[in-house]
Amino acid sequence: MQWEWLKTGVGPLKDLIVFLNKEGKTNDVLKKQVIRELRNNLNIFHNGFLNNVSQDVMIDMLGNETIKEAIKDNFKFKKLKPGSIEPYHVFDERNKKYIGWDAEKLIDKIDEKIEELKNIKKMNGGSVGSVKNNVSLMLSNLYYRMKLLADFIRSDVK
Repeated sequence: MQWEWLKTGVGPLKDLIVFLNKEGKTNDVLKKQVIRELRNNLNIFHNGFLNNVSQDVMIDMLGNETIKEAIKDNFKFKKLKPGSIEPYHVFDERNKKYIGWDAEKLIDKIDEKIEELKNIKKMNGGSVGSVKNNVSLMLSNLYYRMKLLADFIRSDVK
């Protein structure tokens, strides 16, 4: 799998994962589970990069069950971080288009992309190896959205 897009983000990624471990220590069960799922998904990207894991395995491992559960329970994703994404939250040029979005809108797009990747894999005999979609770009976009959400949650500025 092409991992070039992740090379520059591996160092900061470990810091984000450590932060999410600390942030996940809350009494709000759904908030804790959503942060845990975000942390786990970022860990999947980190370890997938280190071990050159296939796109099929990555897609199988990415999770959005907690997001679906939180939606069913009417969880307010703004509890992850109130307010909206400002220019000072954005560390990657490609994420500037998300300025003005809130945590809820970003989570919705993350959930949508995970579902789309899993569906593409199912529609093509359990593998994305020969699909016409640019799965590498889709995974890259998903990673950068998740990283932006973690950066936004970590920000001290409200």
